[in-house]
Amino acid sequence: MMNFRRKNIKQQHCEVIVGAQCGNSVLRGAHVYVPGIVSASKFMKGGDTVSVYSDIKGKCKKGAKEFDGTKIFLGNGISELSRKEIFSGLPDLKGIGIRMTEPVYLSPSFDDVLPGYLFLQNLPSAVVTHVLDPQPGERILDLCAAPGGKTTHIAARMRDQGEVIALDKIANKVEKIKQNALLLGLNSIRAFCFDGTKALKLDIDTEGEPPFLPESFDRILLDAPCSGMGQRPNMACTWTLKEVTSYQPLQRKLFTVAVELLKPGGVLVYSTCTVTLAENEEQVAWALGTFPCLQLQRQDPQIGGAGMMGAGLTSEQLKQLQRFDPSVVPSWDTDIDSLRDTRTEDMIRLANQDCIGFFIAKFVKGKNTKVKAP
Repeated sequence: MMNFRRKNIKQQHCEVIVGAQCGNSVLRGAHVYVPGIVSASKFMKGGDTVSVYSDIKGKCKKGAKEFDGTKIFLGNGISELSRKEIFSGLPDLKGIGIRMTEPVYLSPSFDDVLPGYLFLQNLPSAVVTHVLDPQPGERILDLCAAPGGKTTHIAARMRDQGEVIALDKIANKVEKIKQNALLLGLNSIRAFCFDGTKALKLDIDTEGEPPFLPESFDRILLDAPCSGMGQRPNMACTWTLKEVTSYQPLQRKLFTVAVELLKPGGVLVYSTCTVTLAENEEQVAWALGTFPCLQLQRQDPQIGGAGMMGAGLTSEQLKQLQRFDPSVVPSWDTDIDSLRDTRTEDMIRLANQDCIGFFIAKFVKGKNTKVKAP
């Protein structure tokens, strides 16, 4: 969804400062919830029109009455509470603090819009499930599932026929998956609080609960933990080099487990919401060299661009990958007549550059081929 920036919004004397993550949410169409508010003008009352700013460097002190540090204007809204009420210290104060009326970007909020029918996802996240292509009656594993957007999409694509196992090692996130499944009326989903790196068991069957025996699943989605450098909008970068490079070993542990758990002839889809070569194309090259049983597959639909050079993959292999990279901005300074011969697929690819950074790779496990663990 393309966002359009509003101009000429009159900034108010009454100011509210929010944290960087809250600010990102506001840019995506959210209102300001009380926990995200860091500071408010000393004279702010409920019903006041206020200007909302994001403290992108995290320098504003909680409860401050004014802030002169680096801040980015997010738009205007109506305060639901007074300053005194917001900073009263009540632990259960978690509702909307500022209802945005003039956000700088026209991103509509989908909060509580047909909750039993809709689950908001970014374009590449929705593409992943179509690439996985789940079929009714299959047994499918979502290895790192929270908060459950792709899990519920998988179950819906299967017409809720079969079994979708969702794993995540954080308990409250697993509860969120269960809540989303219940809300959408999907009975095929079974969610467990379990570490995906330990999901393989070689001896006895645990009766449908993790860990699982080898070759237990028809299809596996590994939407791996990653540095998240494709997330947009993002007004502040807090990553260190050590943090960014820490994900590759974890992703390889999860990938190894996924290959073991996949049936011969089964499909494994690996995805991330980051744009680094190390977490994407390098992982594909490593997987193909480590697991001779895996074959890289073309994807359908193919909306993103090809993979990035630098990991030793062939040009044909790069075409089989799917990369959404917001840093690659298409040029629209093109003569209209030259577009008449442009393929529809290319036009779709150009039109969908305005999304998060994302990466997708699809593998098939060869039949009658044993996995050689690294």
